[in-house]
Amino acid sequence: MSSPTLAAPAATADKARRALWSGLLLALAGSIAFSAKAIIVKLAYRHGVDAVTLIMYRMLFAMPLFLMLSWWAGRGKPALTRRDVLTVVGLGFSGYYLASFLDFAGLAYITASLERLILYLNPTIVLLLGFVLFKRRVSRGQLIALAVSYAGVLLVFGHEVTLAGTNVALGAALVFGSALSYAVYLVYSGEEVKRLGALRLTGLATSVACVLCIAQFFILRPVSAMAVAPEVIWLSLLNATLCTFAPVVMVMMAIERIGATLAAQTGMIGPLSTILMGVLILGEPFTAWVGAGTALVLAGIWLLARSR
Repeated sequence: MSSPTLAAPAATADKARRALWSGLLLALAGSIAFSAKAIIVKLAYRHGVDAVTLIMYRMLFAMPLFLMLSWWAGRGKPALTRRDVLTVVGLGFSGYYLASFLDFAGLAYITASLERLILYLNPTIVLLLGFVLFKRRVSRGQLIALAVSYAGVLLVFGHEVTLAGTNVALGAALVFGSALSYAVYLVYSGEEVKRLGALRLTGLATSVACVLCIAQFFILRPVSAMAVAPEVIWLSLLNATLCTFAPVVMVMMAIERIGATLAAQTGMIGPLSTILMGVLILGEPFTAWVGAGTALVLAGIWLLARSR
């Protein structure tokens, strides 16, 4: 018969083990699901739809989910102040509307593999913004991490330019603009996360972005432009649920279980999963250049996490 004093630590250890594995699985699933967004966008482009229409449908389907999330996360919380409303609108514009639109537009010109590698420069952009905007010190190890990551992206970029021409430069610039816009969101959202909570802020800011994306469509396109191939509708619905809303919830649940650092490091599977899906689903080539560039980007992000 086991002693109660021995059973309690064993039960605690078992609970911690379950939390660790469930957190890792959630972080992996969230990263892979979010990375699949680029694949779905590339598939939708094959049906003659443009970025403005495609992002409108994605946000149209996602908006009810994020409104529900913001309501659920805000139950029993104080009402938003005028400052909160202005901050949420600004963060929604930068972090989800502009970042999403530039990303979708860039994917019309570059492969899903290169897009994912550029987006994974995000931690290094946050570091650079901290140095430029807030004069935060950058260590020698962090500079090495920056150099390694950007060398990887430039390697894949240079290879794609030789194959696809100058449009690659436009696509890469648009996606880099997306990464920069989202980095601005991350830099300025820290204080608001403490005030509102991560889930409530995400739900509210994304709902703002949904409204902006839908309004953009009706400003720039006639209503008749909503007539698209049925495949675009189904792909957009999949994008809104599996690749937009679900990853947000899964990553937040993972952070609760294993912490932000381990969740972020687990998310490094993202570029690898995108490249694999690009090869298997889109027929994109996997070359030694792509493999070397991916290894460098992941090594740079790992070095940056280690230096912090």
